[in-house]
Amino acid sequence: MEFNVHHQVLTAVFVIAVIMGAVVNKTHFCTMGAVSDWMNIGDTGRMRAWVFAMAVALLGATGLEFSGAINLSGETFPPYRTANFAWPRYVLGGLLFGFGMVLASGCGNKTLVRVGSGNLKSLVVLLIGMAAAYLMLWSPLYEKAFLPWVQATTVNLSRRGMPSQHAGDVIAGLMGQAPSKTNNAAVALMAVVAMLIFVFKSKDFRASFDNILGGAVVGLAIVAGWYLTGGPLGQAWKDFAEMATDIPSRVQVQSFTFVSPMGDTARYLLDPAKFSLINFGVVALAGVILGSFLYAIASKTFRIEWFASAGDFGNHAVGGVLMGVGGVLAMGCTVGQAITGVSTLAIGSVLTFAAIVAGSVAAMKYQYWRMDA
Repeated sequence: MEFNVHHQVLTAVFVIAVIMGAVVNKTHFCTMGAVSDWMNIGDTGRMRAWVFAMAVALLGATGLEFSGAINLSGETFPPYRTANFAWPRYVLGGLLFGFGMVLASGCGNKTLVRVGSGNLKSLVVLLIGMAAAYLMLWSPLYEKAFLPWVQATTVNLSRRGMPSQHAGDVIAGLMGQAPSKTNNAAVALMAVVAMLIFVFKSKDFRASFDNILGGAVVGLAIVAGWYLTGGPLGQAWKDFAEMATDIPSRVQVQSFTFVSPMGDTARYLLDPAKFSLINFGVVALAGVILGSFLYAIASKTFRIEWFASAGDFGNHAVGGVLMGVGGVLAMGCTVGQAITGVSTLAIGSVLTFAAIVAGSVAAMKYQYWRMDA
């Protein structure tokens, strides 16, 4: 079989995902843990690592776009900068996902890392999340239960002089100014500076090699994904797909996200002979699991873990459903929206990040209430 450009892109994505999975395992980069540490013990180290990943991704994506190497205002998956600002889906989806990831003991990315480390509880979460995401993506569920009110509440920003959700376009539109590439880059750089000030003003964070490494590697992985799919190789990939007899799935400008790939993986597993269904997200999911597994074996931290009780199973099962449904509804997760989406500086991604954190806090407070009741 010819090793064509499609295989080149997927192989590169897989290698990056393997590295990310190993580093996330080693550094304990965890977005649910970031909220938990902040809430429970006032430790902001992992929260700063999360924000550092956003800053690295935003800086890299902005540089690539300003230089003309990629275009994130065109067709991307998901459509982060779409002018159709469906704010209720970002809020509700983020809240559901944030609540669910606490019940499931980790976000989508962390679930994959835990699976690679031998955690069978996370494997159950992954399977349930895959089923929920599949129903949202590839069944009438979204169209019947969500689309009517999503369409009814969507704000068309283009009618207000804002061609996209990029914060720079929105600010320019509110001020009655014409949007510009330079203005967008300036707004993005100001956001990066603000993030880096927040991150590095902490002496404890500056002294933590793992937090810096985790944030840097995850952020750079996002930048690499954008360049792979939006740069010269990505254009060749798109040209190849347009001429292919069996058109590959999701040949679009994109970077790492971990909920819709769960649904896409379920779709492929239902028809494993159809290799065209193996896409960016499917190989990214597999790569993170493998990377985590390799690190766990090398570090002798691989451990089989199972549910402590029926209640423990119930919490994780509900968490898997909420992450699958909420992640697809919000068009991303703590990586897909809160890092990859934020790297486009789409206001919907920032809103989703806030909603995920709020949902996580609500779930933790709910758990405390249950313990005290």
